Amino acid sequence: MKLAIVHDFLNQFGGAERVVGYFSKIFPEVPIYTSIYFAGDTFDLFKDKEIHTSFMQKIPKEKRTYKLLFFIYPFAFSRFNLEEYEVILSSSSAFAHHVKKNKDAKHICYCHTPPRFLWDTKDYLEREKISRTLSLISKPLISYLRKVDKRKSKGVDFYIANSQDTRKKIKRIYNRDSTVINPPIEVNNYVYSKDKEDFYLVVSRLKGYKRIDIAVEAFNKCGKKLVIIGTGEDGPYLKAMAKPNIKFLGRVSEFSLIEMYSKAKALILPGAEDFGLTPLEAQVSGTPVIAYGKRGALETVKDEETGYFFYGLNPDSLIGVIEKFEKSSLDPLKCRKNAEKFDFKYFKQKIIGFIENVT
Repeated sequence: MKLAIVHDFLNQFGGAERVVGYFSKIFPEVPIYTSIYFAGDTFDLFKDKEIHTSFMQKIPKEKRTYKLLFFIYPFAFSRFNLEEYEVILSSSSAFAHHVKKNKDAKHICYCHTPPRFLWDTKDYLEREKISRTLSLISKPLISYLRKVDKRKSKGVDFYIANSQDTRKKIKRIYNRDSTVINPPIEVNNYVYSKDKEDFYLVVSRLKGYKRIDIAVEAFNKCGKKLVIIGTGEDGPYLKAMAKPNIKFLGRVSEFSLIEMYSKAKALILPGAEDFGLTPLEAQVSGTPVIAYGKRGALETVKDEETGYFFYGLNPDSLIGVIEKFEKSSLDPLKCRKNAEKFDFKYFKQKIIGFIENVT
């Protein structure tokens, strides 16, 4: 069986990129096709891999440029020649599922979410701080790309959803059934600790839809210590609004990240995730999670056992749950046990089993 892995873009430190890294770990000799790849802007998982990029790789490296050129991606993926492959395993939250295949091949799409900027456009443009003028100009293009996206979804033979929430979206938008296989973590890579220090933790890309602003506003008001790990275009804005009790560490080493997970009092997850790996990385370290009670977090966090949910997307709602958490005594071992169910070994079994079953 000749297999190819396809992913949207390798230019960020995100959960989808980790999943592609896990695909490559399962199939170490398989090439990866992607629109752009910048080694310094994503995980080291890909440094020794065979990676094929599109013509977009030649565009001057400016992150803002790639965001504005979103309409080029469908063409970039359609230009890949994958005729020699019997199975295509795409990882998509944008346009990776637009690749062409030969008529006898099977295309399995691991969908992290249907493209947010196409199907959740209003909220996405607001959170990404896209100007009103640009939003108006892009409306006809968005409408056209939605039609293209639906049409290309029919070329996928089998969908895998990363969560129950994504499964529902795939059904609603594409009218396609899917099998849920949750993303994994490598349990043995993390350090379990019952001993916690006096700070809360956010681990996230600093992007609008992640709603890190809610965490910053909440900790500005309550005065408790918050450490934020991650980078992104919202960084300057968030730093400008933050008080001295909030520290931004930017990008840290894997060793430092693991250490911070084990020491934090709790992880704060202020936005609605399609699935979200950080709650699992925290819990496997014995650290509870305080999360916005929607979508992916409902599948990774057990309310009042391994963390707490807040339901109002505002700072006061988050503060109220933090106060509730500080009066409780959640068991770090229960957090660990909950996360162990998502270990990589189970993911590997499910992915191999799925491919063998449909090919």
